[in-house]
Amino acid sequence: MVHRFPHTSHQPLLRAKKSSLLLPSPSMRVAALFSGGQAPGGHNVLAGIFDALKELNPNNQLIGFLNGTEGMLQEAYLELTAEHIARYRNQGGFDLLGSGRTKIGSKEQLQRVLEVTSHLKLDGIIIIGGDDSQTNSAILAEYLLHCSSGITVIGVPKTIDGDLQNSCTAIPFGFDTATKIYAELIGNIAKDALSSKKYYHFIKLMGRTASHVALECSLKVHPNLTLISEENKGFEEIVQEISELVIRRAILSKNFGILLIPEGIGEQMIVKKELSLHAPRDPHGNVQLSEVAIEKIISKAVQTKIGEKALFHPLSHFFGYEGRSGLPTNFDANYSYTLGKTAVLLTAHRQTSYMAFVKHLESPPSKWEVGGISLVSQMEWVQREGATIPVIKKTLVDLQGTGYQLLQNSRSKWALQEKYQVPGPIQFFGNREITDTIPLILKKEPLEK
Repeated sequence: MVHRFPHTSHQPLLRAKKSSLLLPSPSMRVAALFSGGQAPGGHNVLAGIFDALKELNPNNQLIGFLNGTEGMLQEAYLELTAEHIARYRNQGGFDLLGSGRTKIGSKEQLQRVLEVTSHLKLDGIIIIGGDDSQTNSAILAEYLLHCSSGITVIGVPKTIDGDLQNSCTAIPFGFDTATKIYAELIGNIAKDALSSKKYYHFIKLMGRTASHVALECSLKVHPNLTLISEENKGFEEIVQEISELVIRRAILSKNFGILLIPEGIGEQMIVKKELSLHAPRDPHGNVQLSEVAIEKIISKAVQTKIGEKALFHPLSHFFGYEGRSGLPTNFDANYSYTLGKTAVLLTAHRQTSYMAFVKHLESPPSKWEVGGISLVSQMEWVQREGATIPVIKKTLVDLQGTGYQLLQNSRSKWALQEKYQVPGPIQFFGNREITDTIPLILKKEPLEK
């Protein structure tokens, strides 16, 4: 990466010291923006940024670019006040500023950003987004440093897919809320299936390349079958596996079940050319998987394969947008707020091309540690549309990890028995053992005896 990022490819890991957390500073003017899909907790990131700026110096200013990076290119922004922030604390969505998926990479775009940020007299930009958005951050930071602009760029890790991880970031914000929302819905369907005993529910979940969402929901609800993209199974193998499950359950007079399917299975099959679907792509080249009904394609193939061997009545569901903008859980509210404050700390110390992190998320917030990890250190070269480009690496489900191993050890039991869990709605007040739970895939101890 050195030749592509000569100014930012050798940056050390930064850990905050308590003495530096409230270091007074000269007045600053900082911009923030949302990039990519929504994730619960985004407004708390802004609240953390705003509060930290005012704590450092009451004269500090925060502006928000509207509709993501497009707003930065168009110089469309809103100067954020205490009144703006007060209305959006602990609220879901990105609607205070809006978001977008405009990619920044061309020379003209980079020059335009320099013009806009210089005109607005910015000291720093904080980009709240996922792996593609943080790739933008790294490219922009390198360019602004090359131009000696003095403008810093800091990333904040966001994505409900959970695939933006590194040695310091166990999970991005938004994942906990989204999976709890999905788990509630799946649990409700599981209870209905157990009551009516006549439908197989094929439930597609968000998760483009990685299956963290499907794994987390599986551990929460205990469905009869969960597909994991990282297992790299072929279409026919998946259809065969599900068909065998349906027949085995039919022998036990159980003509119903719950199956979880990460949407990334669809992209995987398109890449393998097992499916010849034409699906639109976003500006980063990603297949728009919400428009690929892989759950219906699989259920129809299973129905064909089973024929008259068993009663089989499939119903399909897609849980995606339902989880992206909900009220953040206590965990996500605290986590995202802390990330916002950390981003300001990095900006105040004139660091650039870093992603804010919070470590020890499995512990209470009082024991969390914060800092910054180099964006470039997380990048790899990939082929996209015939070109080799640098991107932030996606973190896949670890097939040797604790969460996946628990799923493996439980699969045969959950397949034929109804071990369904019904988590119910997210709780915000009451017993902290209920309200402040963390994602199961973060737990260090065994999840189940």
